[in-house]
Amino acid sequence: MKKKVNLTVWFMMLPSLFLLAVGSVYPFLWIFRYIFYDYNGFTAYFSGMDNVSRLFRDAIYWKSVGNTFEYAAMKLIFCIPLSLLAAVVLHQKLRGSSFFRGVFFMPTVISSAVYSLIFYFIFASYNGVLNSMLMASGITHHAIDWLGSPKTAMISVVIVAVWGGFGNYMILIMSGLSSISEEVYESARIDGANGRQIFFKITIPLLGPVLKVILMLAITGALKDYQSILVLTGGGPNHRTQVMFSYIYQLCFGSDASGIQIQLGYGAVLSLVSAFIIGIITVIYLRFSKKMDEVY
Repeated sequence: MKKKVNLTVWFMMLPSLFLLAVGSVYPFLWIFRYIFYDYNGFTAYFSGMDNVSRLFRDAIYWKSVGNTFEYAAMKLIFCIPLSLLAAVVLHQKLRGSSFFRGVFFMPTVISSAVYSLIFYFIFASYNGVLNSMLMASGITHHAIDWLGSPKTAMISVVIVAVWGGFGNYMILIMSGLSSISEEVYESARIDGANGRQIFFKITIPLLGPVLKVILMLAITGALKDYQSILVLTGGGPNHRTQVMFSYIYQLCFGSDASGIQIQLGYGAVLSLVSAFIIGIITVIYLRFSKKMDEVY
């Protein structure tokens, strides 16, 4: 009977295991194969360790690593507090809160390529909605090149990322707020606690486990973002918004705008290095969060 049950379990798992092997394991092994080849998608030439040695000389990639951390830090600084604030306010079940929940969550169900294209027209230098509003109100007297200037390109990309992502984290935080018993708040109010004390002494500590998971998802998600950047700036100007995976995408599929030819072998090397960097950041965060749990 036990062997029969185990066989049934394996048959039920078979479709998932097949998809895992085809969609994850095989591509991962394929990447390892082409590390040592100069491969453009049609012909592969053995190049030995040339791709690995090129990694240490590639100034664009290391600049993209720095841009990735800058982009991720800016996104998290704005996205998480906004998500927390919106979740706490909308959890009060005020009039119209259901409507605003749907509005804030809407960007999550829209393709990032679609809403990034919309923002591309909003940020357009000429006839763009944002510049038209600023010039009409007298805030500025000339068009600002939001996506073409090194001073404003990264900020513009981060604005789009925050707009597209904070609704998802808001819903997750609201699910955590729903698990907190109302009796805890009633007891705190009876003891004379004000709104600020309730928020920092009760809500935040009880949301700790949820916030820890959300923060990990936000960190890894921000480090892997690239779709919006490809639509908005293509990594420009002068690689100012180039992040790790936008550069890898251009190497693997080519980019006419950046003049990058398909180089799958070198892209495979950068994919593994980038995955290793994200893995290190994730491990550091998990160890830090574990120590925080031990302290508190």
